[in-house]
Amino acid sequence: DQLNFVPRADATARARKGTRRIGVLAPFITYPSFVQRLRGVATLADTSYELVIYNVESASRRDGYLASLPVTRRLDGLIVMALPFGDEAAQRLRANDLETVLIECAHPFFSSVEIDDEAGGELVARYLLSQGHRRFGFVGDDEVPDYAIRTSDRRLAGYQRALRAAGITLAPEYVMKGRHGREQARLHGHQLLELAEPPTAIFAHSDNQAMGVLKALRERGLSAPRDLAVVGFDDIDVADYLGLTTVRQPLEESGRIAVELLLARLADRTRPTQRVTLPLTLVQRETA
Repeated sequence: DQLNFVPRADATARARKGTRRIGVLAPFITYPSFVQRLRGVATLADTSYELVIYNVESASRRDGYLASLPVTRRLDGLIVMALPFGDEAAQRLRANDLETVLIECAHPFFSSVEIDDEAGGELVARYLLSQGHRRFGFVGDDEVPDYAIRTSDRRLAGYQRALRAAGITLAPEYVMKGRHGREQARLHGHQLLELAEPPTAIFAHSDNQAMGVLKALRERGLSAPRDLAVVGFDDIDVADYLGLTTVRQPLEESGRIAVELLLARLADRTRPTQRVTLPLTLVQRETA
C-alpha cells in the first residue's frame, strides 16, 4: 500500500482507462435468493463490461479480496453483496479508487441497495394477526458465519415487536434456530408441531426454510393452511409453484439497481452516493 506497487502483469491494465471488468463479492452463491440477485447483476452482459464473481466462504477470504482487489487494479468497479466490512477495508477501497456499491449492507463511503428486514417481520406478524392467529412460531438461523449479515435476527425482531404490540409474547420454545437449510427447518417444524399447544402459524426466515416446514406438515398428514399457516421470506422462483405465502423482496431488481448505481458513478465520479431502500410486499398464496 505504501509503495503503491502492483504486479507487472497488471501495470498495463492500470495504464489504460480501465479493465472493463466489474467484480461481485458474494457469499452463499448457491442459495436461491443469491442466484436471483446475481441474475439482476448479470444485466452487465448488456454492456461492454465483463462480470467476475468472487465466492466468499470465510472472513479471511472476504478480507483477502478486499485487501488485494483494490491494489491489483484488475477491476473497474466492485459490487459487494451481503458482506459487511469495517472502516479499514473501506478506506483501502476509496484510497485505491475502486468504485464500490453494496447490496444488503451499508457504509457512508459507498452507494448501497438495501431492504428493511425488521419491517418485513412486522409485515408477516400483522398479516397473520389479521387472519385471526394467536399462537405463533418462528424458524430461523443461529449458526451464521461471522462474515455474514444476521438477517434472521432482524426479521425475528420485527416479528416479535409487532406481536408484542398486539399483546402477544413469543415464548422461547416457539422460536427455533439452527443451521440454514430445508432439512433443519423440517426438524424444527416437527418440534413446533409436537408442543402441547402447537402454533397455528409459522414464519420462516426464508422460503427455503418454509419448504422444510411444509415437508414436516406433509409427513404428519397435515396441510397448510388448514392445519398450519406457513409464511416465508424472499419470494424465490419456486415459491409461486408451491403456492407459498411469502414476503417478496426485489431480488433481481436489487442486483440491477446496484449495477446502475455503479455504472453511473464510473461515468461520473462527482455523482453523490445513494442509499436505496427497496419496498417489501406480502404475497398472499395458498399456505397462509
